[in-house]
Amino acid sequence: MLKGSIVALVTPFKKGKIDYNAVDRLLDMHLAAKTDGILLCGTTGESPALAGDEKEFFVNYCLHKLEKRLPVIVGTGTNNLSKTISATTKAQSQGADYALVITPYYNKPTQNGLYQYFKAVAENVAIPLIIYNVPGRTGVNITSATTLRLAHDFPGIVGIKESSANLVQTSEIVKGAPEGFFVLSGEDALNMPLMSCGAVGTVSVTANIVPEKIRELTHYCLEGNYLAARKQHLELLELNAAMFLETSPIPVKEALAMMGIIEREFRLPMCFLQEENYLKLQAVLQKYKLVK
Repeated sequence: MLKGSIVALVTPFKKGKIDYNAVDRLLDMHLAAKTDGILLCGTTGESPALAGDEKEFFVNYCLHKLEKRLPVIVGTGTNNLSKTISATTKAQSQGADYALVITPYYNKPTQNGLYQYFKAVAENVAIPLIIYNVPGRTGVNITSATTLRLAHDFPGIVGIKESSANLVQTSEIVKGAPEGFFVLSGEDALNMPLMSCGAVGTVSVTANIVPEKIRELTHYCLEGNYLAARKQHLELLELNAAMFLETSPIPVKEALAMMGIIEREFRLPMCFLQEENYLKLQAVLQKYKLVK
């Protein structure tokens, strides 16, 4: 079962292209920190801004670099079924361990529509699927009932990244899930609370800048050491909040640039932090001794 700290990796750019020197630095950093898994081409990776062939090369590059030293998830979901199946099949052929499939955005499907959509994906691919529920981005919430129906009906749907911030909904999924189905936190501020309810890890934005601390937090939870986990959770509160001063991944990429790990570059519609928020982020990073 996938568990622990999974980083939602940023995609670094330089002069309009993916910066593979920075990719190497990021991957080496997570290998050294013993990060438990890596998500490529997720929301934090600015996946909507990546061209198809560019994304394919990027995934191949990372898989080759990592050499199966840790599990790799690839974000393959769209709001178009045929494109999602095609992208998921591609990730499967490339050797990814899991595919993360977001609930269709903009379409605003019903719960039955969501069930039928994930059913169609599951029936057309062999790679293990993780549902991605992030209603703040997509405009639709997949309920615990629909998630559990999918989990019981399709063994290939193996988990969910829950970013609804709904602890009751997450608890219902944990309670009713079949054996082997896992829940991952999708919101850093709720990593410990969700894990105390039965989530087994996190897909983390903050892990991009403090991978050791997020790994420690999740492993304290997995070990049942909630006293130490709570201390770490409270210590990280301000840093987690700073990662969402503006739309993610803007703050985390600004932070990595301040730390000298990546270039300060985005693809529109992502853009630089407003000056006031830039200074706030800088102050938080200084407080955590991540920059001078």
